[in-house]
Amino acid sequence: MMKETTTVLQTKDVSQLIERRNHIVPRGVSNNIQTFAEKAEGALVTDVNGKTFIDFAGAIGTINVGHSHPKVVNALKEQAEKFIHTGFNVMMYESYIELAERLANLAPGNFPKKVLLQNSGAEAVENAVKIARKYTKRQGVVTFSRGFHGRTLMTMTMTSKVKPYKFGFGPFAPEVYKAPYPYEYRRPDSMNEQEYHGHVLNEFKNFMNTEVAPESVAAVVMEPVQGEGGFIVPNKQFIQGVYEYCQEHGILFVADEIQTGFSRTGKHFAIDHFEVEPDLITVSKSLGAGVPISGVIGRSEIMDEASPGELGGTYSGSPLGCAAALAVLDIIEEEKLNERATKIGEVIMSRMSRLADRFDCIGHVRGLGAMCAMEIVKDRQTKEPDKELTAKVVAEAGKRGLLLLSAGQYGNVLRFLMPIVITDHQLEQGLTILEEALQTAIDY
Repeated sequence: MMKETTTVLQTKDVSQLIERRNHIVPRGVSNNIQTFAEKAEGALVTDVNGKTFIDFAGAIGTINVGHSHPKVVNALKEQAEKFIHTGFNVMMYESYIELAERLANLAPGNFPKKVLLQNSGAEAVENAVKIARKYTKRQGVVTFSRGFHGRTLMTMTMTSKVKPYKFGFGPFAPEVYKAPYPYEYRRPDSMNEQEYHGHVLNEFKNFMNTEVAPESVAAVVMEPVQGEGGFIVPNKQFIQGVYEYCQEHGILFVADEIQTGFSRTGKHFAIDHFEVEPDLITVSKSLGAGVPISGVIGRSEIMDEASPGELGGTYSGSPLGCAAALAVLDIIEEEKLNERATKIGEVIMSRMSRLADRFDCIGHVRGLGAMCAMEIVKDRQTKEPDKELTAKVVAEAGKRGLLLLSAGQYGNVLRFLMPIVITDHQLEQGLTILEEALQTAIDY
């Protein structure tokens, strides 16, 4: 059980705050835990009544460098004292250029690149689609089953999960298709891993020949590791096969790195694990350490196809976002967060494997770097998902001072997105709380 912080805070009536929230905020806005934040630092969040939580959610993957990192805070203060916003389209500022240069240098591919900065992950994906269509003179967009790309009309269309993201919100954007994506845990028993990924790759190619003509497809948009879909990690054979197919047919390969980027998987970009050089990469979330900013990184000739005025936005690549992002890139390098993420992943996978030996409800553990998950099932033989037990674990963890998120097509995956700056002690303490929450949820 987490101890309450000794910090002196003016306590507040949470029930009153919840009543105000319910009165003014739409029901469609969900809340993972029924309390309110007062302060956050590193991997810890303190609520308005002084209770401290270990954060395994990371604001849905936006806080890889930790809450309120001093370098980010100082960068924001310095920028705010100079100017908050001019609109890059109105008057330029150097930080936009510097951030674009650094992102281009970090992205895979030994070819000239250019970078467009935006506000949110969904906006980055929307612009990647615009750019791909402009360059290829084609309309089709292919994404994958279980993929998640955002909540706007286009990105909601590209997203696979119907509830809660799409149900009742149609009609959707045209010319968007969803291809099969491997799910190693649920492969047929008759196939080994290599056979299965080869099979899914063949299914992808068959899909491209039967559901949509490849010569009409502008882009294939893929999460190298699926996030909301359940932290599904494909093998290199599948990723490279899709990439080669795109090259063969003049289709742009777009890596959606919004959740996987900036050290989450042990590299700046998850696609680096698969030795593929995307035509376009979308980034956001942990790039800004909580400050809204996103971007599209791409081959220069592709990025330059749009005419002046066709790309941009009022707050796109804001000075505050750029300042935060530049600090984030410094922190990743100075604190060796890629190496740290790899170590965190090893600790989590080891602990989860031991838990799987103890609890039959854990059907599968998986991960890449610090992007790890466990899948909860009712029966290991049938692999029937257990969404209810998963929800109980999340709730019990919250009671004990651990912020935790579920994910997956069936809502039965516990995903871990703790800040990569988490201390060894905090990590172990959080995993212990997880174990206690799992035991209590099972005993209900």
